Order: sequence, then C-alpha cells, then structure tokens
Amino acid sequence: MTEHDHKLITCILPKGIASHVVERLKSEKRIITVCINSARGLGKLMPGARRDTGEQMEKDILCVVVGIDRAEEIFEYLFYAADIDRPHGGFIYMSALALASRYALPALPDED
Repeated sequence: MTEHDHKLITCILPKGIASHVVERLKSEKRIITVCINSARGLGKLMPGARRDTGEQMEKDILCVVVGIDRAEEIFEYLFYAADIDRPHGGFIYMSALALASRYALPALPDED
C-alpha cells in the first residue's frame, strides 16, 4: 500500500459510545489507528421537548484510518457496532486521505 491507499471513517456518536467501539475494533478487527474527540452539537431531530439553539448534546467523534482494501468492511462494521442503524444512533461517513503513514506499536518484552 502507498500513502494514498487509506480512507478516513468518521462517526459522530452519542457521548460514551466511542470507547466501547474502539475496544471492539481492537479485539475483533485488530485496528488501532483510531482517535476519539468530544464535541457539542445540535441536531434538527434531537430527542427532548426543547429543540432551540440553547439545548446542545455532547457527542463523541470517532475517526478510524483504514487501508482502502478494508474500508467498506470496516465502514459496515462500525455502522452496526456503534448502533448507528437505530434512531438517534449517530452519523457515519468515509473520505479519502491525501496522506497517511502506517504505524505500529513496538514489541515490548513480557513483564515479570
């Protein structure tokens, strides 16, 4: 793969969901190229009685970098693993990356 053969998958999720999805990505799909950020936002169809600009909700922003060969597989996996398929479950999109570098965690000796 070259540096142009990667995709960025971004998920906007309800607060507290992203860390559980990252654990599953690591154990089930062996993916560690992730980033979690927090944000506040306002949506048109937010649950709750008041939907004016004074009411905002905390969100998790989960970004995952994957090789182009696994992009569709991981996109579908995230859609269901993060419960985006349910009402108010979030939003997901995928975009090309201009540049990406592969990194790996170093092998460390076993602890005694």
